[in-house]
Amino acid sequence: MNDAETVVREAFRLLEEGNADAAVELLDPEVQWRNSGLPTVRGKRVPGMLKDMERRGVRFSVQLHHVAADGDVVLTDRTDVLTYGRWSASFWVRGTFEVRDGKIVLWDDAFSWGDFLSASVLGLVRAVTPR
Repeated sequence: MNDAETVVREAFRLLEEGNADAAVELLDPEVQWRNSGLPTVRGKRVPGMLKDMERRGVRFSVQLHHVAADGDVVLTDRTDVLTYGRWSASFWVRGTFEVRDGKIVLWDDAFSWGDFLSASVLGLVRAVTPR
């Protein structure tokens, strides 16, 4: 698998299935993972973080709105959903991925911290409100 868009879509599919072990096989050993306003995570720490989220019961899903690929670069416009127990937060993300030799070498996500915090608070309210 070395078509860049296919690699990115497959990584998301595997993460949604709760299969971080398989998803991290699509990451280059020197991968860089950037998130708005947070330090860049590099190398072995990236698989460790993804596997740790899964181990702790944090579920991930994604709704891809637009995907554009040009050679080894894939741009995504999507809604990410993080879920932990009854808490869930949905927020918009713009992602840039670089893929080389079938492996993701850069995963760069940009999002609004305001949107993320609003979604998190709403998720908390929903989690503690009796159904």
